[in-house]
Amino acid sequence: MADKITICESCRSADTAPMGAALAERLRGMVDAEVATTDCMIVCSKPVTVSFRATGKAAYLFSGVDPESQAHEIAEFARLYALADDGIVNDVRSIGQLRFCLIGRVPA
Repeated sequence: MADKITICESCRSADTAPMGAALAERLRGMVDAEVATTDCMIVCSKPVTVSFRATGKAAYLFSGVDPESQAHEIAEFARLYALADDGIVNDVRSIGQLRFCLIGRVPA
């Protein structure tokens, strides 16, 4: 499986419409990875949720992502993830505030 970014399309802030589908569409023009949406990733208290995964690589889950201001940070993480053969990204300083949205990394 190639690198895949999955975004919760039902994530929403208090009084807003779902934001994940718009973020996914924006990222499709920014990254060299498959970008998909899913109905719910069950982290509803901290929208928007984004995952990265690929066969043989560690998987990552981010939540509390701001689709308006963090699309470029997600694209930068996608670049770092693509360069990591095992998916382990050790230096995440270049992804700005997105690094504070990381919930966890799951080993391959």
